[in-house]
Amino acid sequence: MSSLHVIRYALPLFIVLITLEIFLYRRRGLSFPWGEALVSLGVGFLYPILNFLGAKLVSPWANAAYEFRPWTVPLDSWWGIVLLFLGVEFFYYWLHRYAHEIRWMWASHSVHHSPHTMTLSGAYRLGVTGILSGLFIFFFPLYLLGFEPQAVAAMFSVNLIYQFWLHTDLLPKLGWFEGILNTPSHHRVHHATQEIYIDRNYGGVLIIFDRLFGTFQEERQDLPCRYGLIGKQKSLNLVRVLFQEWFDIARDVCRARHLKELFLATFGRPGSFDRAYRERLSGSTGDKRGALGTADKPKTA
Repeated sequence: MSSLHVIRYALPLFIVLITLEIFLYRRRGLSFPWGEALVSLGVGFLYPILNFLGAKLVSPWANAAYEFRPWTVPLDSWWGIVLLFLGVEFFYYWLHRYAHEIRWMWASHSVHHSPHTMTLSGAYRLGVTGILSGLFIFFFPLYLLGFEPQAVAAMFSVNLIYQFWLHTDLLPKLGWFEGILNTPSHHRVHHATQEIYIDRNYGGVLIIFDRLFGTFQEERQDLPCRYGLIGKQKSLNLVRVLFQEWFDIARDVCRARHLKELFLATFGRPGSFDRAYRERLSGSTGDKRGALGTADKPKTA
């Protein structure tokens, strides 16, 4: 089954769940963020088109890498499917983590963090420049390990579809599920802007790799999550939502004065160029906090 088939089968479920969420908002007397939902819908229309074109460009390279596999993992066996699931989950964790730590990748992923509310419609607000950021590279080890590229793409689609229901403020913590699976509570932390929550909970379906690699953070009852992009104004302009960080990278490249600043502006941790630039302007070389108040972490939830 291809990734497109997986997504097509999930669409009716998405519509039902979003309709239910809107109903629950009205029943609880809450104001539904229609403006943000419409922007997300626009992104949702563009994403599969540009993702399809990107897949066409990547496919020959993925197939070429697959030809160098020392063996083939049989996907007609239960253990082959389990290995594929765990492999996609593992490499997705690192893709997601580096998409927060490398600005060139963050330029694409930041689109997903731009909503100031946590609703199901934000789940499909995904960056359309993933091919430019090189996000696809993280799955190449799976091809070399014997997993067929089309199967990897389909499993990755399943992973993303699972994450759809995580984008809500309406569900509480879910007991023992919290110890193993990624849940709405864990994902609210991932999107939150408070310093204790920033750059945490990168898992797709599972939360075990976050626990293993030290990036797990539990949602605190005394610290409700706030959302959005730190240092960025809320916008309902589709072009700005999609390309704002790329515009900022271009601006910072023009402001760079030497190779270190050029690297920070493009491949450094998001916010690190801002810190270096302000230190240069102030003539300071001391080890200060980041320009927006967190050490090299001013950019995301």
